[in-house]
Amino acid sequence: MAVTTGDRPSSGAATWRTPLVIIVCGCAIALLSFGPRSSFGFFVQPMSADFAWGRDVFGLALALQNLLWGLGQPIAGAIADRFGILRVMVIGALLYAGGLLLMRYSATPMSLNLGAGVLIGFGLSGCSFNLVLSAFSKLLPPEKRGIALGAGTAAGSFGQFLFAPFGVAMIDNFGWQPALTVFALLMLLIVPLSLAIATPPATSSNVPVADQQSFKTALAEAFGHRSYVLLVLGFFTCGFQLAFITVHLPAYLVDRGIPASTGGWVIAAIGLFNIIGSLSVGWLQNLFPKRYILSAIYFTRALSIVAFISFPVTTFSAIAFGAISGLTWLSTVPPTSALVALMFGTRWFATLYGFAFVSHQVGGFLGVWLGGIVFEQFGSYTPIWWLSVLFGVLSALINLPIVEQPVVRPVAQPA
Repeated sequence: MAVTTGDRPSSGAATWRTPLVIIVCGCAIALLSFGPRSSFGFFVQPMSADFAWGRDVFGLALALQNLLWGLGQPIAGAIADRFGILRVMVIGALLYAGGLLLMRYSATPMSLNLGAGVLIGFGLSGCSFNLVLSAFSKLLPPEKRGIALGAGTAAGSFGQFLFAPFGVAMIDNFGWQPALTVFALLMLLIVPLSLAIATPPATSSNVPVADQQSFKTALAEAFGHRSYVLLVLGFFTCGFQLAFITVHLPAYLVDRGIPASTGGWVIAAIGLFNIIGSLSVGWLQNLFPKRYILSAIYFTRALSIVAFISFPVTTFSAIAFGAISGLTWLSTVPPTSALVALMFGTRWFATLYGFAFVSHQVGGFLGVWLGGIVFEQFGSYTPIWWLSVLFGVLSALINLPIVEQPVVRPVAQPA
């Protein structure tokens, strides 16, 4: 099958970019970009101990990262939709690497906020799996998109599976500073890999007439569409739960006498089982309504949290919670992104999915920030756990009324 050419104008240069190459390189980017950020929870205690910081200091930096990742996503998406993904990917990877290096040399809360918060946050908006999914939607034929979206999401989870124990081992054997340096160097691999998923700039010659909308028209159409608004609101919960668990679960387990190494394997288990969950959902969404899949995911998360916090925490229960959470971890992404493409097409996909991701990351900001604040005030994460349960139930209900149909657009009549 011929593949759409990338940022480079020569059509012959694109012959090597088969669907398999696009999927493999895109998955590698998702793995690399998602890996380090999923292990930041293991840096909380050693960095806090070295600089006498409370968990609220580290929590604010990572909350800022989640927020700026979300706010930067529609901007990065709009630029990628208009000028192609390659430039955005390269700049994002460089910002990500720079943020990790600045985080490595941080000695004050301000420098930590700038490195771990601002630079990594904006870096993620330019090189994370969200733009990989956009590239898949634009470059691959419709029959391959479902499984490709699941594979791209699963690759991010595999990065979590690899980087969590790897990060713990690096910290234990070499210290947190060398660990961050190695992470920064690995992010530079995204630059050559992004050549495989480069998309062309949007012009009137390569955009179907039905998709030739302006940026403002696309936004007005999306936010005037009830199902899109419901999808965006439900995605808030996903960010809240994921960010809170990623950052605060390792410390929560240590507080209950579970070794830090076990926390690494719990986060790894989440990543491993999410590979199964994401691939399964990528396949199931071709068989069942996507709104029902999303509702089931959010409700399952709420039940798993109730079970986890209602019984004494042991190594077995922690890993079991990681496995169950993993099955639903990023499995919301394939149906959410597929619904955006179904409703509005792929012309402004990165932009519109980016705005949905803003909601996700606002939830992530609040999950991380409130987790640190509540712990410092009450010495417990219990209120945030129950808030996560409430949000899960609400999102399960919010997704049910979504209508899974393309938006109806007026057809221009001939003069």
